[in-house]
Amino acid sequence: MTPRLVPPAGPQRVLALAQLTNSVGDGAYYVTSALYFTRVVGLAPSRVGLGLTLAWAIGSLAGVPLGRLADRRGPRGTAVLLALGTGAAVGSFLVVRGFVPFVLAACAYATAQSGLAAARQALLAGLVTAGERTGLLAHLQATLNAGLAVGAGLGGLALQAGTRGAYLGVFALDAVSFLVCAGVLLQLPAVAPVAVRGPGPSVRKGERLGVLRDRPYAVLALLNTVLLLRMPLLSLGLPLWVAERTAAPTWVVSALFVLNTGAVMLFQVRTARGVTGLASATRVVRRSGWVMFGACAVFALSAGVSPWVAVGALVVGAVLQVVAEMGQSAGSWQLSFDLAPADRVGEYQGFFGTGVTVARTLGPLVLASLLVEWGTPGWLLLGGATVVASYAMGPATRRAAGQVVGEEVRWPVLVR
Repeated sequence: MTPRLVPPAGPQRVLALAQLTNSVGDGAYYVTSALYFTRVVGLAPSRVGLGLTLAWAIGSLAGVPLGRLADRRGPRGTAVLLALGTGAAVGSFLVVRGFVPFVLAACAYATAQSGLAAARQALLAGLVTAGERTGLLAHLQATLNAGLAVGAGLGGLALQAGTRGAYLGVFALDAVSFLVCAGVLLQLPAVAPVAVRGPGPSVRKGERLGVLRDRPYAVLALLNTVLLLRMPLLSLGLPLWVAERTAAPTWVVSALFVLNTGAVMLFQVRTARGVTGLASATRVVRRSGWVMFGACAVFALSAGVSPWVAVGALVVGAVLQVVAEMGQSAGSWQLSFDLAPADRVGEYQGFFGTGVTVARTLGPLVLASLLVEWGTPGWLLLGGATVVASYAMGPATRRAAGQVVGEEVRWPVLVR
């Protein structure tokens, strides 16, 4: 990374280092796990899919209470414990030899990962000022992509070797990476637990019943989940589209992945600089919705043309898609933090983060149906849904931010 992409010294740089350590292990895990579970553990692919779907469903539900735990007990200690728990869960995969143990280990892994994400967000909120959060998250996203790229390369070496020992080495690497991550997190200053506010007029409606009763924030999280359906696009949607609907060579899929990862590493921080408050966040999300619609339309043009015309359309579509991705990410980070009560950041981030799990769980089914079966109309429908969700973020944000809704005035949020 160039100095411009490196966060300032202090807690911000330590958080980025923690992100880098475990993302290298995760990158290796992601590219090898499916074959490890089928070839080494001996599970049928359908059972692997069922087990992981169940695990991430449980993990997404656990994110909220674990985020609340981080708020109440302190985010640094909670994050360290959950990093250790994630490493232990990955390590348990090394000895799994049946479906039930696999599901139990996967549930432990998904639960610890979801909780760790929420605790990290609460830790970040406690260590940096509100005006620095979106910029730091952009740095962390760039760091994540760099680590995943390195890890994917290591995983590729294991795939090339194809031996049981190589697969076991990848899982051991991922487990150790979370242990190192826990050690790095311990270098951060402790963040004091937040006090539980008592009942009173300043408490958000339904706060005592948790984030699930905060309907405006829940709507915002739901709309963000629709926008996150782009997440499985590079890993599943486009590979299927290229193979089934275009004459483009299959190697272009790898090239598009490299293009996306490199662009995020280089430009995510710059994209986030213009997002400084709720107004700028909603604007960039709306703009990104239209850019994503354009990407979908260009992707659709790659069908029924010569191989090199198809490659050109796919590359242009991928450029538009990553521009939309970076803008939507920056905007949603700002909204998710600014609209969460200061004493419930972990809980609210745990809930907002379930959108990632839902998108990863339902996205493959949705994209496979829309793109492979429907073709061009499916692309346009996906793009249209993105535009609608991005524009709906505006009214949802205004309501959650304390605008008058009917005769009810909600909890105020400072719009910078």
